Amino acid sequence: ELAVIVARGRDNSISCYPVVETIHSDNICHIVKAPADVPWKIRNLATDVAKKAVNSLDGAGVFAVELFLTKDGQVLLNEVAPRPHNSGHHTIESCFTSQYEQHLRAVIGLPLGDSSMKTPAAIMYNILGEEEGELGFNLAHQLIKEALTISGASVHWYDKPEMRKQRKMGHITIVGSSMGVVQAHLKSLLGKEKLRLEDGTADTPSVGIIMGSDSDLPIMKDAAKILDSFGVRNEVRIVSAHRTPNRMYTYAATARERGIQVIIAGAGGAAHLPGIDY
Repeated sequence: ELAVIVARGRDNSISCYPVVETIHSDNICHIVKAPADVPWKIRNLATDVAKKAVNSLDGAGVFAVELFLTKDGQVLLNEVAPRPHNSGHHTIESCFTSQYEQHLRAVIGLPLGDSSMKTPAAIMYNILGEEEGELGFNLAHQLIKEALTISGASVHWYDKPEMRKQRKMGHITIVGSSMGVVQAHLKSLLGKEKLRLEDGTADTPSVGIIMGSDSDLPIMKDAAKILDSFGVRNEVRIVSAHRTPNRMYTYAATARERGIQVIIAGAGGAAHLPGIDY
């Protein structure tokens, strides 16, 4: 499957992002590779089909055009989503203008931005719920902690209050000098995750590292690195004390029974946890 993000301004100007490959698991977008590893002829054909699809519709903004590439080289239109889309999440780190900025530019009538890639390659991995409830949050945040050790990786956590299996909870984007490099980083990340699950360390941390937003991760990740260097098992959690206060309370109230002996809190967590009787 291929996809093209197409932006159309109020003046009918058009800007297309590079063609990407989307890999699905159980009918859910799992991985996006940018740019797609297909011949230039196919990229041009896919872009042309996407442009024609968007030009047949009304409206300004960002449109995600999903396509099928057949074995005999045909490009078939699958679906058009008139909104920012999974297939364009990578643009936050990999393109000069993200799909979100582009959408705003288009809707309010500003000139469209440069949609080309500023890095040779990028790969986006959707963080999907592996388990229900608290265990699912624990598994997801352990994956986040591993991702923070990878060069070129950025984490986006959506702060949804409820965890369900296969629910999109966030995504990780890895940028690098080639598709081979970013795929190797992703393979390493997923390999560590599998090993961690198999050796049973997923639910036995003794230190909890908690913060209110993923914007705090670049600072707080150093705490995890230091603990890792001493072999101290830890978990990294993003819980907003303002938007999801019940989750913050539950985290503190259940910490001791889950084996947490120390909580390192930053931002909203640092402000609110001292007032919780746990």
